[in-house]
Amino acid sequence: MAKVEIKQPVVNEISEKIKNAQAVVLVDYRGLTVAQDTELRKALRAEGVSYKVYKNTMMKRAFEGTDFAQLDGMLDGPSAAAISETDPAAPARILAEFAKKNPQLEIKGGVCEGKFFDENTIKEIASIPPRDQLLSRLLGSMQSPMANFARVIKQIAEKQPEAATEEAPAEAPAAE
Repeated sequence: MAKVEIKQPVVNEISEKIKNAQAVVLVDYRGLTVAQDTELRKALRAEGVSYKVYKNTMMKRAFEGTDFAQLDGMLDGPSAAAISETDPAAPARILAEFAKKNPQLEIKGGVCEGKFFDENTIKEIASIPPRDQLLSRLLGSMQSPMANFARVIKQIAEKQPEAATEEAPAEAPAAE
């Protein structure tokens, strides 16, 4: 069997994963224990992020002709790819948080929504809250003025009947 026939399914697997990917972050995982690696994989899986170690040549072939080809310069030494199809900041957020506790994990860089980012920028992207938190903050900021307005109107409406009874004119004397 030719080497190409053996490698092609792996290249196809990577290509399939990155086809709809919002973000791909590359890391150097050397120095992690099996327990640490298992913990990292579990955290990534919980957020819907695919994480796998591939050969650099396989990733280069799969990245050709895509936005992720920008990562070719980072494919030296052992590399693992964290791929997210839903939340572009999820891989960066999880990997950066994990790297704080485990400095052996080295973030190489990544591509988020078609743009290349180095290690430092990936760490900045990691500070972006998840999409659902951003949406709830937006909703809260939109809802706050309306709620305040409704409270003011309610207070005015509650005071209105009192004012009407206090200001009611006394009966006029009967005309003779």
